[in-house]
Amino acid sequence: MVLTPMTASASTTAPGAAAPVAVNAAPVAAPNHAAQVAVDTALAQRGDPYAWGATGPNAFDCSGLTTYAYKAAGIDLPRTSRAQSTAGVHVDRAHLQPGDLIFFYSPVGHVGMYIGNGQMVHSSTYGQPVKVVPVDSMYGYNTARRIV
Repeated sequence: MVLTPMTASASTTAPGAAAPVAVNAAPVAAPNHAAQVAVDTALAQRGDPYAWGATGPNAFDCSGLTTYAYKAAGIDLPRTSRAQSTAGVHVDRAHLQPGDLIFFYSPVGHVGMYIGNGQMVHSSTYGQPVKVVPVDSMYGYNTARRIV
């Protein structure tokens, strides 16, 4: 399945950057149906607010978003980012595919979903909605896992 082009109106400031970086979510083709459903579901939540402990459908924390997205694909994930970082199989950063989960910090304390083209969708913190950002705009990359 191939998505129609979607654009995000979100912007972010990369570490050390002087100005916000506009982000556009390009069409995404995941490697399988379940990953595609998860990506589509996560992207459909753009603009929803962050709320600690929230698992949707109207607000999310980081792992709540990924849990919600994969549940739509019929896959149950552990609830927290740290527990999710042991699900599925390890994938090298150079081999990320849409639907892979990307984890940050040590110990793991944040998760986003890779959507292709160097971008991810995530729910980051209070005052910030679910949005698409470049993976490289986040510091503290730890690991990535392929769920399906």
